[in-house]
Amino acid sequence: MKKKFTIQKAPFVVPTTDGKVIEEHFGNATDGNAQLSIAHMIAPSGWREPFQTPKFDEYTYIIKGKKQFIIDEETIFLEAGQSIKIEKGARVQYSNPFDEQCDYIAICLPAFSLDLVNREDE
Repeated sequence: MKKKFTIQKAPFVVPTTDGKVIEEHFGNATDGNAQLSIAHMIAPSGWREPFQTPKFDEYTYIIKGKKQFIIDEETIFLEAGQSIKIEKGARVQYSNPFDEQCDYIAICLPAFSLDLVNREDE
């Protein structure tokens, strides 16, 4: 009988050049699942991504620290214990302008992929 569960012991560590740690537990890079991705991330102090307009909904839960979101011109700050859903098609920028790293979980529906993120050139 096929097991009806999967324990992830070796998430895919996405290579980055900006100091951010991305460990995808389930998703395109880890298990080929294009429906959903779940990643544990650590954004260092001073980290920032370019604006993007993803074709996926993204849920973020802050475990430790704080994170800044600029969503369709509105600036929002989240801290540990808070979460947010950003709907696909929103123009968003993620950053950590604070003095401590931010530890968080991100869930994307459908799964994160470079083809769907639509990052702007800086």
